[in-house]
Amino acid sequence: MTTVLLVDDEPLLRVGFGMVLAAHPDLTVVGEAGNGAEAVELTRRLRPDVVVMDVRMPVLDGVEATRQIVGAGLPSRVVVLTTFDLDEYAFAALQAGASGFLLKNTEPAGLVAAIRTVASGDAVVAPRVTRRLLETFAGQLGAPDRQPDPRLARLTDREREVLGQVATGRSNAEIAVELTVSELTVKTHVGRVLTKLELRDRTQAAVFAHRERLVVPD
Repeated sequence: MTTVLLVDDEPLLRVGFGMVLAAHPDLTVVGEAGNGAEAVELTRRLRPDVVVMDVRMPVLDGVEATRQIVGAGLPSRVVVLTTFDLDEYAFAALQAGASGFLLKNTEPAGLVAAIRTVASGDAVVAPRVTRRLLETFAGQLGAPDRQPDPRLARLTDREREVLGQVATGRSNAEIAVELTVSELTVKTHVGRVLTKLELRDRTQAAVFAHRERLVVPD
């Protein structure tokens, strides 16, 4: 059973999402919140597997709420909701530690699939959207003269190469073709990269790689 906390300042949206999830016996809504402050409090108390979080809310927005949830070391994973696929709030939420984002007009099946994917430990930002986000907001990713993150030294040359491929938004299958290795080998490398960099999923790895300027968007 995957437990879900729904966070949105529009009650009708919470009701709609709840009805969608109620149709699936492996998903259960354990709570609802109308702003980010309530979301942080309920996440600490209920420890849901997944928090579906609106980014634009009163009292405390979804970005700061995500930052507090992730910073507190809570096991819950956050998926943010946004109206546009190129939204600076969505990008900020990814930097804050969200495991991805969904558009508010996502089909019900897409919402269900995203929650299951995040609960299993993966991210829900499509490679195309990851690439567009990173390219659009590349200027927010850090100055060229900043000191490199010491965690980079933990990676082998091949792992750095795989990280660079992840940062471009490529899937494991696409990386396997590019590097002429098996998809299983790529999956193994990605897992090691996440472990060594202390990151939760490939979306955070992509943000990390761009912040460290391993890949510079056009």
